[in-house]
Amino acid sequence: MSVQSTPTLPLADIVLPPPPSQWLFAWGWWMLAILLLLVIGILVWRVRHYRLKHKAQKAALALLSQYRTDGTLSDINTVLRQAALSYFPRERVASLTGHAWLAFLDQQYTTPTKAGFINNEAIWLRGLFAMNKLTPEEYQQCYRLAETWLKHALPPSLNKPYAGISSRKKKTESNRV
Repeated sequence: MSVQSTPTLPLADIVLPPPPSQWLFAWGWWMLAILLLLVIGILVWRVRHYRLKHKAQKAALALLSQYRTDGTLSDINTVLRQAALSYFPRERVASLTGHAWLAFLDQQYTTPTKAGFINNEAIWLRGLFAMNKLTPEEYQQCYRLAETWLKHALPPSLNKPYAGISSRKKKTESNRV
């Protein structure tokens, strides 16, 4: 018997693929991952900034809620002053009393329709300085004013005049320095 040999075919050698890269994904996926991490970082920073910005407002509202039914107008005024000192410079707020204090509170509203401290100045000043107490209705009216101010005027808007001072007065004060 004769052994037949098979003719050799002209085959090319097997080409192995290159070894896997240390970078498991294509560059587009890496860019997407970096972008996603950047967005998450910005969101975390914004949430943290928001919480820090509103921390004094939340504390003031919690303290004010203790005076909903029993308290004096002096207690409410103290809460408003503490909250204002948390957001505005001490030298601008601490010295304000009477009409100037109430005008400052009204100026901090983002919408002028919510202002009401000057309109209720007689009740407010009587409650702070008179020996006789306010009626429960007057007290609740002042309480609602304070609560509304804490919710809507804080934290202060950046486009409002600096700490309740008109922009003209601010410019003249900065020119003196």
